[in-house]
Amino acid sequence: MGTLLVAHGTRSEHGVAMIGELAAAMSGRLAETVRVAFVDVLGPTPAEVLSALDHEPTVVVPAFLSSGFHVRHDLPREVAESGHRTVTTTPALGPSPELARAMLGRLQEAGWRRGDAVVMAAAGTRDAHAQGELRRTAAALSALVGTRVSIAFAAPSQQSEGYPSVPEVVARVRSDGARSVAVASYLLAEGLFQQRLRDAGADVVAAPLGLHPAVVRLACLRRSYAGLATPSGARVVLG
Repeated sequence: MGTLLVAHGTRSEHGVAMIGELAAAMSGRLAETVRVAFVDVLGPTPAEVLSALDHEPTVVVPAFLSSGFHVRHDLPREVAESGHRTVTTTPALGPSPELARAMLGRLQEAGWRRGDAVVMAAAGTRDAHAQGELRRTAAALSALVGTRVSIAFAAPSQQSEGYPSVPEVVARVRSDGARSVAVASYLLAEGLFQQRLRDAGADVVAAPLGLHPAVVRLACLRRSYAGLATPSGARVVLG
């Protein structure tokens, strides 16, 4: 039985390396091989990896922070194209209270203090379902930081239903009277979008979620609750 971690894909070497490191961390906890595939930008694709597994039962874990178009459309298409008959796809990593806790940890590492205004910066999506999940995540983070968290996009849509850009929201929050503004990065890895957060004019910018222990724990939980038995002799450590 195998596990396949599927990410979006990026031209950033740091981003690609981070996904590989997340797969390695999962492998260590699950005591099994965790392979990697990407749905966009670079390969291998999920279909390519799955087709090479010779119908070995496989759990696919989408390394996405919300279940937008890639998770609900592209990934099922890839699985179908692979011809693999024994695939279980878990929910995406987000939304989850674990990710809100990971954002809080990154904020604290960056120097956020209670009372600072917080902007949650996501990559961006036009998908209404995914936007609803972002609102749930922002509400969970709001409960942790003790103040209402605003949502902003690193790559906002030109269409009216999208959220504003990070610089716009940071400026608005500051004009509303915030003495200090912190940006919570709702991104998995370094890259162009994370740099946009740093350039947005905030006082504090948290690092991407990356290999925060809550992220690794969540990815392993997704795998272990997939409904398939853990390989014989494997040891799952969730704490």
